[in-house]
Amino acid sequence: MFDKLNGVEKRYGELERLLSDPDVLKDQDAYQKYAREHSELGEIVDAFREYRRADREIDESVELLRDVDPDIKELARDEADRLTEKKEVLEARLKKLLTPKDPNDAKNVLLEVRAGTGGDEAGLFAGDLFRMYARYAENKRWKVELMDHHETGAGGFKEVIAMIQGRGAYSRLKFESGTHRVQRVPTTETQGRIHTSAVTVAVLPEAEEVELNIDPGELKIDVYRSTGPGGQSVNTTDSAVRITHLPSGMVVTCQDEKSQWKNKAKAMKVLRARLLDRMIQEQNDQRSEERKSQIGTGDRSGRIRTYNFPQGRVTDHRIGLTLYKLDSILQGDIDPVIDELITFHQAQALQHNANTFEVQPAAVDHP
Repeated sequence: MFDKLNGVEKRYGELERLLSDPDVLKDQDAYQKYAREHSELGEIVDAFREYRRADREIDESVELLRDVDPDIKELARDEADRLTEKKEVLEARLKKLLTPKDPNDAKNVLLEVRAGTGGDEAGLFAGDLFRMYARYAENKRWKVELMDHHETGAGGFKEVIAMIQGRGAYSRLKFESGTHRVQRVPTTETQGRIHTSAVTVAVLPEAEEVELNIDPGELKIDVYRSTGPGGQSVNTTDSAVRITHLPSGMVVTCQDEKSQWKNKAKAMKVLRARLLDRMIQEQNDQRSEERKSQIGTGDRSGRIRTYNFPQGRVTDHRIGLTLYKLDSILQGDIDPVIDELITFHQAQALQHNANTFEVQPAAVDHP
């Protein structure tokens, strides 16, 4: 671990020199890149320096334990114990800071919510889940931009796709991908029987144009007349756009905007995110053993959560978490669930790296 920390500190010093270099100051793109890296490494370097300072102070306290004055020895013993405890806390913090971070964590999110089994009731719950995420985003001061949606006759959604823009959006929402199950009495149920329906959620990191080189020659773009509720420009102009990525067969449509150009731009954002997600999935499949220890950031097939209305209960099946606060969760208060998922994931990552970061505990002799 200390070899890695020394390397981080060395790189931090290089970045400080680069940020004061007149040539770098003239190149804003390079300056921003180095400034971001400098900021990311700063927390690690500060903790490492504090750790080394505590280590030196422990050595000084141990020297004082040899003093003939009993009062000085007592003070030195207390100080050595305090510093040893502080060093252990810093060591744990450094291990956590050195745990590899998801490179997509800072990205915006493409959120896709689709009705699964359960007919109209699944469509209604798809609407409930989308509103839950929209309220959560609003609480975080993130921007929600509707990309595409298809309503059901009962007032729900067959599918709704939105871009959520905000710092760290992916880091907070990435564990939401999967099948969400609802248990409740539908409004159309006259016998009061509880029905079970399912909705699938996909959370994809937004892909920048520089990350994916999409050849325009590999795209088939069709325009057609928008469908859905009437209104100005809807059903009257060929503004809807369908893009087919020929190598993968992936098809994306968008008809929410009146402008064909805006619909095309939105459809390209969705296509890039889906292609990036496919690349991530393929990389994860190549690391199957590592993926077994994860909690399903991208597996859409498994049931991850149940929302039980009669009992007001929400259960996340991956970590065995049950909360009896269904109403507040559906109002967007999902941090209690997300925090537990992140903590569980971090604990697994730390355990996975335990062999790499073995450090002997500080030893203090008490004469």
